[in-house]
Amino acid sequence: MSDFVSSGHGEWEDPNQKTRCRILWRKPEQLASDVYEWAVKNGFVGSVCTVYELHSGEDVNGMSFQGADEELLRRALGILEDQGKCTMFQGETSSEDGIKFF
Repeated sequence: MSDFVSSGHGEWEDPNQKTRCRILWRKPEQLASDVYEWAVKNGFVGSVCTVYELHSGEDVNGMSFQGADEELLRRALGILEDQGKCTMFQGETSSEDGIKFF
């Protein structure tokens, strides 16, 4: 498990005991890149979509982030937000939280 963690494809859920490790198929940075590439190719720059649409919408069929763990998806969106490529805003429920891509 330590090899997964050191390569960035894993993270300890309990870093002190190291008994539970989350294995990441894609690093958050890779997922962020995939999401932004999708947004550009599909005309979502300047538009708004929801976390639900990114996670489960028809437009994301076959994409690396389709059905991704919501926490991981939000981390990827946070990376994009830090890069100035999107902004997130709160909806009535977490799945209705919005993302506007720049």
